[in-house]
Amino acid sequence: MGMDFVVDIEAKTVSITKEFLARIDLVWDAYTKPELLDQWWAPKPFASRTKVLNFEVGGRRFYAMVGPDGAERWAVQRYTSITPKTNFKFFNAFADADENLQLPGSDWDFNFTDQGDTTKVSVSIYNESLERMERILESGFTEGTEAQLKNLEDLLAILSASKGAA
Repeated sequence: MGMDFVVDIEAKTVSITKEFLARIDLVWDAYTKPELLDQWWAPKPFASRTKVLNFEVGGRRFYAMVGPDGAERWAVQRYTSITPKTNFKFFNAFADADENLQLPGSDWDFNFTDQGDTTKVSVSIYNESLERMERILESGFTEGTEAQLKNLEDLLAILSASKGAA
């Protein structure tokens, strides 16, 4: 299933929409549970390694993207709003290994729409600075997001098949 990826320079916003062939409970879990997030969040050959995840308003996810050479790139996601199964928001910023933020960051808004056997996920990413957004886009964010969401699509297919067999 395809991905819509829209960059709005004037609004400093990137919008991503993708539909998954999986029920909303499973998709929600994939976005909110560390053991599932670490299986798809990083585009290959990178790996995602969550150090802390406290999924509640005021909580955070502190994780690293680990390259094939072992290099770590840390980030913090601070949850600012959660409406179970339909929406959550976080403030995202890169960080060092001691969780010191590298600002500016970005505000992410995730919306989940139940469509029966499929789930639509719409993400809006507002960047605090245009320079940050342009730097991230130039570093391959579009291709990385596409690879990341393909990982999620594959994981959801496996999870859906095993859930259906149970």
